[in-house]
Amino acid sequence: MEILSTIFYFLIVIGILVFVHEFGHFIAARSCGMRADIFSIGIGFRLLGFNRITGFTFGKISDEIDLQGHTDYRICAFPIGGYVKIAGMIDESMDKKFIKDEPKPWEYRSKPVWKRMIVITAGVIMNILLAFLIFYALTLIKGKTITETTTVGYVTKNSIAGEFGIKEGDKILTINNEPVNNWDDLQNKIYLDNLGESVSFDISRDGQSSKINIPKEKLRDITEKNIGIYPEKVLPQISGVQSGHPAEKCGIQKGDIITEFAGEKITHSQKLVDLIKSNVNKESTISWNRNGNIMSSKVTRILPDSTIGIEITAKYEGPIKYVKYSVITAFPKAASDLYYFGFEVFFKSIAKVIKGDIPFKKAIGGPVKIAQASAQSAEMGFLSYIGFLAMLSISLAVINILPFPALDGGHFVILLFEGVFRKPVSYKVQIALQNIGFIILLAFMLFVIYNDIISIK
Repeated sequence: MEILSTIFYFLIVIGILVFVHEFGHFIAARSCGMRADIFSIGIGFRLLGFNRITGFTFGKISDEIDLQGHTDYRICAFPIGGYVKIAGMIDESMDKKFIKDEPKPWEYRSKPVWKRMIVITAGVIMNILLAFLIFYALTLIKGKTITETTTVGYVTKNSIAGEFGIKEGDKILTINNEPVNNWDDLQNKIYLDNLGESVSFDISRDGQSSKINIPKEKLRDITEKNIGIYPEKVLPQISGVQSGHPAEKCGIQKGDIITEFAGEKITHSQKLVDLIKSNVNKESTISWNRNGNIMSSKVTRILPDSTIGIEITAKYEGPIKYVKYSVITAFPKAASDLYYFGFEVFFKSIAKVIKGDIPFKKAIGGPVKIAQASAQSAEMGFLSYIGFLAMLSISLAVINILPFPALDGGHFVILLFEGVFRKPVSYKVQIALQNIGFIILLAFMLFVIYNDIISIK
């Protein structure tokens, strides 16, 4: 079931992104007087589709059928992409039959350069617009919740933070000499702003200040789990108890807050998870708070999958600052998020990959990693899921506009050449560039998928 749900959430994300991107090309082409022969969700063999000439049909339709300018809307076998086949354009369909004929008024090649540029960039623009609208909606709905602490509540065993001496109760003052004001700020500085770089912490411990330096060699696989620091006052609240499991037999109920396990005080929900996993098949004492009353019991059997039959919600009980936005003030906030996550973080990461600061296999994810991330974000709720969709949409837009053959950016460069030199690039060169670009992209995709598979844990 877990695999099926992962595939399901992945297909929804990819389906939306592909549809929005290709719809941009489609509506721009139609608006500029061009015919769109095919609008496809998915690539490869045509499974089913509809057009005004043949109606709704299954399987391939004959190339001899004249669609008379109407579009065949289709779903194809492999749902990891899509395309719009615009009449008179050298594209991924590799259709070259029209080259021998005189340009028709409804064809891409017969339109002025500026119209063709609109069509080429429309997919990217739609992806950017989708990301902006999601950021805007999330800003209006959620506002911004700031966890106003920089005090460490838990450090995992065998973590990078633990190895270099960060301890529970440490208050982090600066990271790489920049002030840290809250936990959100701390996470951005570790996982985004200084990704692939050495990280220096100024901390306050028992009234004394000290500095901890972590070299970049230790931060090549940087995740929250590997860094291993979590904020204070995040307590594990029970959101569900599975019937017949040890927790139910102990009397634990929904709403209880676990305070101790196996003789250790619980300072963070992650600490409880780690303690349960490290005490498989051991009898342990568990204590919890129910409406101010402390209760405890023995857990007589921990299941082989390292659980005791509880569902945990992380409940933060420290200071929180809520920032609300109006329909007007949400615009600059959404635009700022779009720029930061879509462009600044993206290009910083690419530069660090090129420099070797970040391992390529850790920075680049393909269909498998996207599917895993889709399922994980869906488990965190609808708003988290569409937030992930926005991040992926802006990433798709940035990648597509890169000046590489077979991408939208590659087509744009060809049009730019034609606009500057008043001379179109020959069909022979366009076809060669398209073929080379397609082969390189295919090889790259196979490598990324392989990297995804060997990285599965």
